[in-house]
Amino acid sequence: MVTTEQIKGLREETGLSIMECQKALEQAGGDKDKAIALLKEKGAEIAAKKSNRTLGAGVIVSYIHTGETVGVMIELLCETDFVAKNPEFKLVARDISMHIAAMNPSDTTELLGQPFIKDPEHKISDLINNTVQKFGERTEVGHFVRFSI
Repeated sequence: MVTTEQIKGLREETGLSIMECQKALEQAGGDKDKAIALLKEKGAEIAAKKSNRTLGAGVIVSYIHTGETVGVMIELLCETDFVAKNPEFKLVARDISMHIAAMNPSDTTELLGQPFIKDPEHKISDLINNTVQKFGERTEVGHFVRFSI
């Protein structure tokens, strides 16, 4: 049987709904690592199903690193302005911009394949898939640019 503490812990780690976390933990027999793997797999499936939807909104976020020698501007796209205005969506854009400042990917393909600097067990593509799963909308990194002195 899955405990509320397990569900709460998985929810805090993934940011996904309580129901999704509970279902994943039940399928995984209470094993947190297996539940995370199931959620990743489900997130990728959901993202694939939504890949044909039109991206009509998004945010542009800038990040200037301490010391003001590295700066990033990123366009994170989604389907509606309802999601684009959500503070958690903007936080995803900021996290990706911080990652770009630190890792200096050459293009979007390289960016998506890199381990996320805040959580190296997950790739940037996992972060995007979790965003799709959480908000129910197709999400993509549009353009980004990194400046450094």
